[in-house]
Amino acid sequence: MSVSTSSPEKGTGKDGIAVVTVDFPPVNALPVRGWSALADAVRAAGRDPGIRCVVLMAEGRGFNAGVDIKEIQRDGRRALIGVNHACADAFAAVYECEVPVVAAVHGFCLGGGIGLVGNADAIVASEDATFGLPELDRGALGAATHLARLVPQHLMRALYYTSRTASAAELHAHGSVWRVVPGEELRAAALELAREIAAKDGQLLRLAKAAINGIDPVDVRRSYRFEQGFTFEANLSGVADRVRDTFGDGQEGA
Repeated sequence: MSVSTSSPEKGTGKDGIAVVTVDFPPVNALPVRGWSALADAVRAAGRDPGIRCVVLMAEGRGFNAGVDIKEIQRDGRRALIGVNHACADAFAAVYECEVPVVAAVHGFCLGGGIGLVGNADAIVASEDATFGLPELDRGALGAATHLARLVPQHLMRALYYTSRTASAAELHAHGSVWRVVPGEELRAAALELAREIAAKDGQLLRLAKAAINGIDPVDVRRSYRFEQGFTFEANLSGVADRVRDTFGDGQEGA
């Protein structure tokens, strides 16, 4: 179980690209330490003056299944507070990364995964990729801020209330996914876009990223923090535990 950083050019970094890879079997449902490690890796890559683009991807069955529900069930409020802070930190690290971040998504992208890709600068997805927020089925709330960056407002609400998912093809039609490719081509397609971005002047890219974030109509950090307050309310009222206790042994993530 790890978060690792590498370069597509045999570790040289000469192409200006850092690949941050998440690998938390079986489904990349991250514990507190996983979210924190991801935040640290993305921030470190962005601070490296030789890096001009970051590619965020994952190993295994899917890109991200959200938080580790079993950790919350086991450790209670301590884990809940920890993961809420760590998720917010990871989402912010992607958004505030000093260089553009390309998310390469395969399989499922759920819960916290939406927070990551919603804050990325570009998304490349495999044909089997699906995107959604099963939060209401997991006794939680949050990341509507980020889903709203991927689909129109009314579709976001319908997906949120029903816990349904949208396909990569649907998100491509809405303009939020750059390319949809067969699974075996995902890494190459993400690196192709990253190389095109990284071919630009590094200093100018960093200015461009800061400028684009500065004109964003939504303060994503503040918006997500507002949502998290309702997650805490759901937990204090007991409704979160009631819903979470129906979470089956064969299921992972949130």
